[in-house]
Amino acid sequence: MRLDAIKRPDPLVLLCVAATVCVAWSAVGAADYAIWLFETSLGVAGIVLLALTRRQFPFSALVYLLVGIHFAVLAAGGKYTYEAVPLGNWLRDLLNLSRNPFDRIGHFFQGFVPAIIAREVLLRTTQLQRGTMVNFLAVCFCLAFSASYELIEWQIVVWFYPNAGPQWLGMQGDPWDAQQDMLRALIGATAAMLTLSRVHDRSMAALATGKESR
Repeated sequence: MRLDAIKRPDPLVLLCVAATVCVAWSAVGAADYAIWLFETSLGVAGIVLLALTRRQFPFSALVYLLVGIHFAVLAAGGKYTYEAVPLGNWLRDLLNLSRNPFDRIGHFFQGFVPAIIAREVLLRTTQLQRGTMVNFLAVCFCLAFSASYELIEWQIVVWFYPNAGPQWLGMQGDPWDAQQDMLRALIGATAAMLTLSRVHDRSMAALATGKESR
């Protein structure tokens, strides 16, 4: 049998399997189930949306891979709370930081992954060509998305945790936490444009020619 005749695994199916494993793992012994529900439900909703729109708009395999990585970050933050993720504690001690940096890592991915999604939507649904304008608009989308996320977090705290805002938001004593988070998302989106644009183009080309499983 020719190797090129073997059907590749469906990237969306792999994503769903990986997300299911992450949800199950993060649910066992979660530090705060309210935080766990908030963090994981947003990721689950995103994956459900990808599944529901698959026939109308299948994404490239790179998008599904990045979404899976981002979901794993969300699951870890939901399980431990971001200020107590063991990997972040290890990095804090290793780099002699003043706080657990895992929350910052999460917000970096909040820009890094949506930037590629936005880039793909723009390139495939508009007349825009690859280049500076598409990358700029993708970064702008991610910054807007990050700001919206901060507003949602703020409103949830006002409604349900009015006396524990700094703890629930994982501010760790930083009064500029929201601004720092948006900056990390901006850095993440910019980094994605600078490092993955060519890889993304190849992944979209493979999807267009049917080399990626649908």
